[in-house]
Amino acid sequence: MISDTLLSVSPQQQFNGATIRPIAASEIHGIAFYNNKLYALDNRNGYLLEVDPITHNTKVLNSNHWEDFIGVTGLAIADNKLWFTSRYSVYYCNLDDPDFKCELFIRLADRVNGVAIWESSVYVSSQKAGTISVFDRQNAKEITHLDAPGIGIENITIKGEDLWVSDTLEQSVYCLDRATGRQKFSLLTPFECPTGLTFYHDPETDQDILYVSYVNNEPYIRDNPNADPNHELVYRIETFIHPLYFRYYPQDHYALSNGYLVEMTYVEELAPLDPIELKNLEWRMALPAQTHRQKVHKVEPIGLPFTEIIEDGERVAVFKFDTLTEHSRCIFGWKALIEVWGIKYNLTPRDCEKLPEMPPDYGDRYLVDNDNLAMDTDIIKRAAAEAVGRETNLLRKIYNIRNYVYDRLSYGIKPHIDTPDIALRRGVGSCGEYVGVLLALFRLNSIACRTVGRYKCPASALVHNIPLKPDYNHVWLEFYIPGVGWLPMESNPDDIYEGGPYPTRFFMGLAWYHAEMSKGVPFERLMIDGVVLNKQQVSIGNLAINHVQFTILEESSPS
Repeated sequence: MISDTLLSVSPQQQFNGATIRPIAASEIHGIAFYNNKLYALDNRNGYLLEVDPITHNTKVLNSNHWEDFIGVTGLAIADNKLWFTSRYSVYYCNLDDPDFKCELFIRLADRVNGVAIWESSVYVSSQKAGTISVFDRQNAKEITHLDAPGIGIENITIKGEDLWVSDTLEQSVYCLDRATGRQKFSLLTPFECPTGLTFYHDPETDQDILYVSYVNNEPYIRDNPNADPNHELVYRIETFIHPLYFRYYPQDHYALSNGYLVEMTYVEELAPLDPIELKNLEWRMALPAQTHRQKVHKVEPIGLPFTEIIEDGERVAVFKFDTLTEHSRCIFGWKALIEVWGIKYNLTPRDCEKLPEMPPDYGDRYLVDNDNLAMDTDIIKRAAAEAVGRETNLLRKIYNIRNYVYDRLSYGIKPHIDTPDIALRRGVGSCGEYVGVLLALFRLNSIACRTVGRYKCPASALVHNIPLKPDYNHVWLEFYIPGVGWLPMESNPDDIYEGGPYPTRFFMGLAWYHAEMSKGVPFERLMIDGVVLNKQQVSIGNLAINHVQFTILEESSPS
């Protein structure tokens, strides 16, 4: 049984929260704890590494047999036997055998990726087959097979009655029922491309801590003395092992994973481009929102004081200017201390069969064309009908619409946002244009939805106390499921393959680096005497330059 309490401990309690970086490792695929030692497979070099998790002291155990381990992925250790997968086969050998004399356990028709041992059963994952097969350990006969939860290369481990699966493309770890394969919940990992996972039992705290390995391409500036100019942008492979902290809330259908305490600043630098004179101006800015995955500790003004008001239950900062002209110069904004976590909801179509009615006022707010959504055009009406077909289940309709839009749009940034009919006809859109098309198709199918955002912290989770500046703003959306509430969905980042299959990591999920602003209200707007100024009257972009900055202070466990 999975408890609804925290299964992991705070970063300070174990190994001082250190990221484990095995010395000389190139690409770690497959990890396992055994007798308080960490074992890791470096499949690029063919090394079987033994790592002290505290000092990171690293040994190569297969010094004379490393060629046999090149390309090896899955790793499991049970009863002093080392199990691993290589290409189409599963092998095992004695862990203390210096010659690593391996025996073939089974050879399969499809390439295999991960392996886990539980008593008399051997679990083997295969991305090609899309399954996790279960074999009898004594005779290698297949007992059953389970559907793999994601679409990427999956590695596996077992703890008690639970089968845990990491997926490289889904950026996720899944907790499945070991016997049936039923998904209990899933977790977003704080880094991309998880390649292995294992549990460590801390005898001092009697807690089980989940560790995940990662392999990524890291951009960096190389100083090349033979080139002119001497600085070059290149990529290098980065690999490490990091604890995955989490908490599951079964009654609310979601799980939180690794978070960070972040200082965010949003500042406008007043520098009008055109002659202008505005009197008694109110400049309103939305403030960070309090949500399941985001906790606001404090907010304070920068440059000028503001008064805080509540609009539709959301916090908004109001800056007042007696007179603003083209000669006015100042900076003003806010600084917020927020705690952000990864969140992933676990809902199935069966959970959405018998739903209560939507709140009566939601139809007028979230089912109408109130943002140039071109819902009355033929191309959008036709797309709304084609996307869902005869589907009646709410969650399946949402999923079908998402995939329909992904099939017809490719990501691209432009200086302005076109309406959904133009974006759909062109076949290329920015995050805002993806959102526009999704909103239009959802609303025409009576699915309440809204735009949310506004920025993403640069995803440099291991870089602390250094200011980080995002290159762009960002928007995504939320859809409403009666009886459950508002659920997030990224607009375009899951559209990674032309024609799919598409991962679902950000379908009902958000990574830790999303910063959520007040919802249901504009992020910024100008008002005079209670009247909102539109873009034709005055454009905020022509009045000021915005400055956005994030500083990651420390890692946070969702306890």
